[in-house]
Amino acid sequence: MPAARESLLDAASTALGRRPWSAVRMVDVAAAAGVSRQTLYNEFGSKEGLARALVRREADAYLAGVERALVSRAEPRERLAAAAEWTVSAARGNALVRAMLTGCWAERLPSPTLSAVPSSSAVPAQRRADGPLPSPGDFVGLVRDRAVASLTVPGVSKSEAAELARACELVVRLGVSCVLAPAGEGGTAGMVRDALTTVRSVS
Repeated sequence: MPAARESLLDAASTALGRRPWSAVRMVDVAAAAGVSRQTLYNEFGSKEGLARALVRREADAYLAGVERALVSRAEPRERLAAAAEWTVSAARGNALVRAMLTGCWAERLPSPTLSAVPSSSAVPAQRRADGPLPSPGDFVGLVRDRAVASLTVPGVSKSEAAELARACELVVRLGVSCVLAPAGEGGTAGMVRDALTTVRSVS
């Protein structure tokens, strides 16, 4: 991602942390990034385009964190527990991630449509941002599929693969539920471990 685009997204994120999106001004974002307002419009097209790009960046960062969590431990159960913990941590630290995972877009946040919007941008990254944005259901599938790919071993039977997919989806949904209602004693990881005790495909 070009440095100017990244700087603009950083500036927009910082501005959003200080005031509602409706009060974030494009001229201020450009000034904070040290570029002209025209550069901002060339890159994103509009304030809506900037919002979509910001949401897309946070979605990509969240999914990259999931992938890191899934390789951070040796044991399959611990890898799934780490992914669920990351989900809770990412949502706690980032209001956009929380909104994307739960569908609860607070009034102070941008609320871009999840469907694709017409794009004439010459910037490939913006054309991608103008495409469909993941819904909460999409995130469940994206994280489940990453977990399944991470944990699948050669020679697994069809029934074992189906059981693994169900277990991975259960873990994702547990993680999202802990975003909305924090886990009690034992935390998110403990809840995941307990839920997986009877799952043969995750040993």
